Amino acid sequence: MSDSPTSPLHDQLARIEKAYYYEPGKMAEVHAQGGTVKASRPEKPTEPLCLVSGNGNRPLAEAVALLLRSHIHHTEVTQYANGEVNVRINEPVLGKDVFIIQSTTGNRVVDVNTALMELLILIRKMRLSNAKSVSVIVPYFAYARQDRRTELRGPISASAVAKMIVKMGADRVTTLDLHSNQIQGFFENIPLDNMTMSHEFAQHIRSCAWFKPEETVVVSPDAGGVERARIVADMLGVGGIVTIVKRRIAAGKVETMQTVGEVKGLSCIIVDDMIDTGGTLVKACELLKDLGAVRVCACCTHGILTDPCTERINKCTALEELVVSDSIPQEQNQRNISKLKVLTIAPLIAAVIDKYTHFESVSSLFSGPLKK
Repeated sequence: MSDSPTSPLHDQLARIEKAYYYEPGKMAEVHAQGGTVKASRPEKPTEPLCLVSGNGNRPLAEAVALLLRSHIHHTEVTQYANGEVNVRINEPVLGKDVFIIQSTTGNRVVDVNTALMELLILIRKMRLSNAKSVSVIVPYFAYARQDRRTELRGPISASAVAKMIVKMGADRVTTLDLHSNQIQGFFENIPLDNMTMSHEFAQHIRSCAWFKPEETVVVSPDAGGVERARIVADMLGVGGIVTIVKRRIAAGKVETMQTVGEVKGLSCIIVDDMIDTGGTLVKACELLKDLGAVRVCACCTHGILTDPCTERINKCTALEELVVSDSIPQEQNQRNISKLKVLTIAPLIAAVIDKYTHFESVSSLFSGPLKK
């Protein structure tokens, strides 16, 4: 396998090579400079597993399959002329451990609700096809921001989505940096593992030439994200954590912001679970700069980047770099936003699946200090 140095494959291999969880001894060896992949033999035989993907984030699923020395199951996920989702399997799954990798997000192929329907029908299809088990890996979990009741008798949509996934027959669910931890309780009695980008973000920041722990603070854009910021700060050995407090002038009106903590003369790292239209992030960056921050960079796990986010990020001189994962496809955004840096979660997902198939604990993947 080879490709040109500027191809999407080369870019993905380069990201894999630098990923925190990438281990060539346990995964297929990638050589980004030459654009090659060497699928070495696994250390020990595994139970038959089956990797399935819809259209939510097919490139990510393909990368996971590559690292696991496997392939994406021959499943056709299409739509009828009226938009209804149709799933057809062309390869048996009888007696296999099925892993469905599907981000419930919109892209050039599907919208967010179609991606969700694909996931639900895929789960049901595999269950009815006598799969041994059905594990659902949802890097980006749609409707996560609707995790509580905001008005009388209003629906908690995140709970509704979780109930549908459970009802379709999922045996286990794996997510990435959920908007809030309470969402885990919506999945009733099936196991849920919430992966985190903390190690990947910390490794990237530590590799930056400007990084010095004593001259850096980690910033949470709201009170709910303080724990996420604390984990990254601990991994980096950074003592300072700053919280941005937002006050809403009126419903739907612009917010005012103030910080709890000192940022003058320091480098600021904003850590958040997602960035959508970018309005809040841009205001936070400008506030930190106005308060004397030397530089501001942001690490947001899920780069939704809905318009007018591209324009806002490009015009924001206060923001030096925006780092996101590939939980959502980012190829188009990388072309439009020069300060966008994408880290891959393919090795993390591959490592989690490997742990599952060998009946090993996954907790070691999400805790502990950075590797030296």
